[in-house]
Amino acid sequence: MSLAVASSLWTPLLVSPGREIPAGYPKVSGRKRALLVGVSYMGTARELKGTINDVTEMRRLLVDKFGFPSGCILELTEKESDPSRVPTRENLLLAMRWLTEGCASGDSLVFQFSGHGVQQLDLTDDEVDGYDEALCPADFEQRGVILDDEINEAIVRPLGRGVKLHAIIGTCHCGTILDLPYLCRISSITAVCLFCIDYARSEILLINYGYIFPLDPSMQGFSGSASIGAMMDSFINAVEAEPGTTYGRLLSAMRARIRDGQGSRRLPGKEPQLCSSEMFYIYRKPFLL
Repeated sequence: MSLAVASSLWTPLLVSPGREIPAGYPKVSGRKRALLVGVSYMGTARELKGTINDVTEMRRLLVDKFGFPSGCILELTEKESDPSRVPTRENLLLAMRWLTEGCASGDSLVFQFSGHGVQQLDLTDDEVDGYDEALCPADFEQRGVILDDEINEAIVRPLGRGVKLHAIIGTCHCGTILDLPYLCRISSITAVCLFCIDYARSEILLINYGYIFPLDPSMQGFSGSASIGAMMDSFINAVEAEPGTTYGRLLSAMRARIRDGQGSRRLPGKEPQLCSSEMFYIYRKPFLL
């Protein structure tokens, strides 16, 4: 599903001054933490099925396969009884701050988002295609979307040296949602590395602290008895089918599963994408969270 964007209606609104990270958010211990977000837009014409299941499946994968402590995972969904864990615009920005606050070298962070995404006209001239990407929180029609510039400021710029962040983003139009300088292009000749695209954001080149990994899917394919998004289905299947896989093999396996319609409705023209904060050989680097 695509959303029409009227940028004049969706002017970003800042987090309320003085808002602290809610006391009910997890107290982080250890080197791994994750923010998992599933937005369903319940009771609206834009309602999505499967986004909460995406969160459930990602938690299972992180805990069972990658050793994330269950207590260091923060979930925002519309089924939460705690108002601070509902994926509103303000809560999501606060949760992003929680994700990066106090992180240190050797830490591994994960940001997962399933929901709607949009594009709108770039008003700051920092996008080569003239459009900003944005995530749609549960209250985006009242409070506005979260622009890629804001996401970059919230969870990319605060990273210290040696911190690793993976973002697994399940939306339409997510593209370069973290405003990273490198986009992977795979062809029969150039299938082993990432290639630089100039986004006119020189400061991003200084953020050389880990591999930041947005996946650009569609939320319209589901599989299994519990519905999950097509991107999440392909991601989990690829990770579990080949433990220790490389980034290149992971990306290829995800694309093949979506292209062939295995386990989900075929989505012509939709392929997962890989962006990064630095250049590396995708068929040599193991995928590790």
